[in-house]
Amino acid sequence: MVARVDLVSDRDILDELLLARRGTAFFARQLNQLTDIGLDGESLLPGWTRRYVVAHVGYNARALARLVEWGRTGIEMPMYDSVDARDTEIRFGATLSPIALRNLFDHSAVHLNVEWRDLAPSSWLAPVRTIQGREIPVSETVWMRSREVWLHAIDLDNGASFSQVPPAVLSRLLRDITGAWSARGSDAGLILEVTGPDGITEYGDLGASAPARVSGTLADIAAWASGRDRPEVTARLRTDLVAPRWI
Repeated sequence: MVARVDLVSDRDILDELLLARRGTAFFARQLNQLTDIGLDGESLLPGWTRRYVVAHVGYNARALARLVEWGRTGIEMPMYDSVDARDTEIRFGATLSPIALRNLFDHSAVHLNVEWRDLAPSSWLAPVRTIQGREIPVSETVWMRSREVWLHAIDLDNGASFSQVPPAVLSRLLRDITGAWSARGSDAGLILEVTGPDGITEYGDLGASAPARVSGTLADIAAWASGRDRPEVTARLRTDLVAPRWI
């Protein structure tokens, strides 16, 4: 019988699933607030209309569902055949009618959620591979999806902001970003100082002897580091630095 609740009982995975599902609902609200004509407007991603963002998020759910199915069956199911195939799929998706584009998001999100819900506890640690060739446990697909929906809801550029994203998501996002910088060596001498009620949390090149520091709230630092800052964010951060490339 198909499960109606998550089969997994691991508290950490359940917490991650909650954040991903909340992010999916957040993206859905932003999408539903857009008119069909509004889908043709520009997003925060250079060269992409909102249509491209929605298509990307929809096909991303399908790709992650393939990884979950791989973990469940043991039969290799790549996210995409290639990077070119992924890009071609997104370009096609952006040409869909508004109702078809909205259905793509809705149906793919439901499919992924069902794959997670019905996954046996023993399968969450099964190894699969991302499109970059990185081996991960199936459980990592939850964070991958959470990052996509929360961040791209902001990219729709119709009112969502980093201040609406849960701190747990923003903190992990900063760890991803600064980890990518470190892997490329592009974070040399740069420290991000996140100020909050519990003090200051630092990310970046913590061993630098004379670092350049960018300080601000968790939301503003995440916006800046991910390349999605606005003039008002930069002003609050009081920096003329440009964040290194993330992805």
